[in-house]
Amino acid sequence: MRVAVFSCKPYDRDSFTRANGVFGHELSFFDAALTAQTCSLAEDAEAVCVFVNDQIDAHLLRCLAGRGIKGVALRCAGFNNVDLAAAHEVGIQVVRVPAYSPHAVAEHAVALMLTLNRHTHRAFNRVREGNFALNGLLGFDMHGKTVGIIGTGRIGTVLTRIMTGFGCTVLAQDQVENAECKALGVRYVDRDALLAQSDIISLHCPLTDETRHLIDHRSIPLMKQGVMLINTGRGALVDAAAVTAGLKNGQIGALGLDVYEQEDALFFEDHSSEIIQDDVLERLLTFPNVLITAHQGFFTREALIMIADTTLGNLSQLEHHEFCANIL
Repeated sequence: MRVAVFSCKPYDRDSFTRANGVFGHELSFFDAALTAQTCSLAEDAEAVCVFVNDQIDAHLLRCLAGRGIKGVALRCAGFNNVDLAAAHEVGIQVVRVPAYSPHAVAEHAVALMLTLNRHTHRAFNRVREGNFALNGLLGFDMHGKTVGIIGTGRIGTVLTRIMTGFGCTVLAQDQVENAECKALGVRYVDRDALLAQSDIISLHCPLTDETRHLIDHRSIPLMKQGVMLINTGRGALVDAAAVTAGLKNGQIGALGLDVYEQEDALFFEDHSSEIIQDDVLERLLTFPNVLITAHQGFFTREALIMIADTTLGNLSQLEHHEFCANIL
């Protein structure tokens, strides 16, 4: 199958080229995001491959269909950036990678927790400057703390295992209770109870109409004073303006974000020589108790291999009209 791969970085080229030795697709790599203006790059393609911040709306899908595109392959788990109804209407099949490495994202969430708790990012800079003072670096034992996990799918389950290994009490909230999590001693509660009882809250649920801004001006006052909030799920799970207010009044004691609602204009690119125009993000970066990474939770060798293998396998199944478990 002829495939145009958009929003492509050097590591994408490498992993997809290596994996494609098995599948034999004709891959064309483009640095540009897929938009109505760049879809002409897919002129000779039968399918396009896109990433999490490519916005595949109805207009773009009609443009793709008009060029003979039959498939959109998401090399990510989330699909809130695709108008699925419009895709079905124009006859384009959409496939995704539902699981690449839940360990990668869960471990990154823990990295954010530990860094914020023990201030290792600040300590690193201090020591390099010859400052060996400990003032301002006081943390707490993770052991014995209550961790609230919203969303206990694959990633949430891995995080549960890690947190119970630390000796934490784990509360969870999900529409469906996970038997593996319950066997680990997790107690399922409603969302308000989880917010009220947790010392650390970590978000691992999909972005839906129900979960959009689940952390907002209403939910933040329900939390423990000084709570640590971690989001490695989807940026729009968190209302950034509400979180900023929570940081200012001390309700939120630490914030770790690997995703951000307006990230598509910034993340995965080098803007170090520019003036960032996002005032909300810039305000968040002024807080000493905020740690933001640029959607790197998935970014491990193992995950990249799984993403490439699954994406190219999905495309092969579409090409040969075979059953594909990952079709949306």
